[in-house]
Amino acid sequence: MDTKEIQRLLDYIAKSPLAEVSIETEGLKVSVKKFGEAAPVVSVVAAAPAAAPVAAAPAAAAPAAPAAPAPVADNLYTVKSPMIGTFYRAAGPDKDNFVEVGSEIAPGKTLCVIEAMKLFNEIDSEISGKIVKILVDNASPVEFDQPLFVVEKA
Repeated sequence: MDTKEIQRLLDYIAKSPLAEVSIETEGLKVSVKKFGEAAPVVSVVAAAPAAAPVAAAPAAAAPAAPAAPAPVADNLYTVKSPMIGTFYRAAGPDKDNFVEVGSEIAPGKTLCVIEAMKLFNEIDSEISGKIVKILVDNASPVEFDQPLFVVEKA
């Protein structure tokens, strides 16, 4: 199963009423679980050569799923990670950061990238406002639902 097939499966499951799906083929096992309105979490276990043990890959979510802001105070929101992966503030080492403290943001503006299973997922803003605090260091691992940014709502 390649990444496009996995992405199609995630899209299908996200739109379906199913809460959990497990698929096992020769050499691959995929398990997808939805938690409420959050993005689905995917666990993939790939078969290793006969002499080596099977290793679990980190979980990932649908790349198009933006982080959902959660209220912290009346006008402050916390943008949280929709997946497990590695947090990057820029599209590449020689590129400018997507946002800095004080940056004005609007819905659809890319805030960061989270790499999961060699896929780079852009995390976009769902609100307008100003970045007040960046809570994660560049190239750091992040967990599902981990706070990434504090945004002062416009």
